[in-house]
Amino acid sequence: MTPARIVFMGTPEIARVNLAALFAQPGWEVVAVVTQPDRPRGRNLAVLPSPVKEFALERGLPVLQPEKAREPSFLAQLQALAPDAIVVVAYGHLLPPSVLTLPRCGCLNIHTSLLPKYRGAAPIQWAIAHGDTETGVTLMQMDVGMDTGPLLAQRTTPITSDDTGQTLHDRLAVLGAELLVATLPEVLAGLLPPQPQPADGASLAPKIRKEDGHLDWRLPAVMLGNRLRAFTPWPGGFTNLPLAGRPVLMKIWHAEPEAGLAGQPGEILAADRAGIVVSCGEGSLRVRELQLEGGRRLEAAAFLAGHPLAVGTRLG
Repeated sequence: MTPARIVFMGTPEIARVNLAALFAQPGWEVVAVVTQPDRPRGRNLAVLPSPVKEFALERGLPVLQPEKAREPSFLAQLQALAPDAIVVVAYGHLLPPSVLTLPRCGCLNIHTSLLPKYRGAAPIQWAIAHGDTETGVTLMQMDVGMDTGPLLAQRTTPITSDDTGQTLHDRLAVLGAELLVATLPEVLAGLLPPQPQPADGASLAPKIRKEDGHLDWRLPAVMLGNRLRAFTPWPGGFTNLPLAGRPVLMKIWHAEPEAGLAGQPGEILAADRAGIVVSCGEGSLRVRELQLEGGRRLEAAAFLAGHPLAVGTRLG
C-alpha cells in the first residue's frame, strides 16, 4: 500500500514535537513542511529558523516558508505535492479555503484545549489563569473559523497546583502528538467521522500580551497565584517595588496564596526568611522567589539580605 502523503504546517516547539512523532511513523510520508519565515528571536534578536524548520532540515524534509498561505505560488506548490492530509499544529495563521479544501482528507489541527473551550492563541495559559483543574488536546477538522471546526478526538489531563504555562505546554505537546499518531490512521481511512462542536461552552483564549503579567494586587491572592503560574515563563508576573526613591520592576517567579494577615492591596505585611507576604484584594501572597530588573533570580531570603524591605511598603 502506498503511504499516505502528509504536509505538516507548524512553527514553535510544540509543533516540532508533533512533527517528530509523525516523522517516526512508517504508515505515512511527510512530503513537505510549511513553517513561518525566519524571524528575529532571543536576546540578540538574531534571525533564526523556527524549531519546526530546524527539525525538517536535519531530516532532509522539504521546507516551504510563504509569508501568507494564500500566495498563488504557494498554492501551486501544495497542489503539486498532492497531499492526502495537511496536519496543522500552531502554524500561526488562519488558512484560506483554497488550502482547507485541497487535501483529500482536509486539514487536521491539534489544539491544546478541550474545544469548544479556549479557542484562540493561548489556551494553555488561560486554562491555568482561570483556575481550571482539567484541560486536554483536541484533534479537529479545520474550517474557515478560528478553532471552530468539527471534532475528531480528544484526550484530557489534570492541571495540578504545581503546573506552570511551561510544564503544561510540555505535557500537552506530548499528549497531542500521541493523539495525532493514534488517530490519524482512522481519519485517513474515513473511519472517524467529525462531529460538530457543541453550541454551549465556547470561550476564547486571546494572545498573551506583556501587560497581562502586571500584577493587580486588588485581585484575590488565589487568582494572582494562578496568573503567576500561567504566565511562567513569559511574560511572568511582575510589579513595581519602590527602591531608593524610584520604582524598580520586580519579577515574581514563585509565590503561594495564604490566609491570615490582611492589609491594603500591594502592602508588604511581612518580610523575613520565609518570604515576602503581600496583601491582595482577598488573602495574601507569600513571595518565595523574585528578580529585580537587571538582577539575578533569588530566593526571598537572599534578596532581603541585600534589600531589606519595611513592613508597609506598597508594591504597584
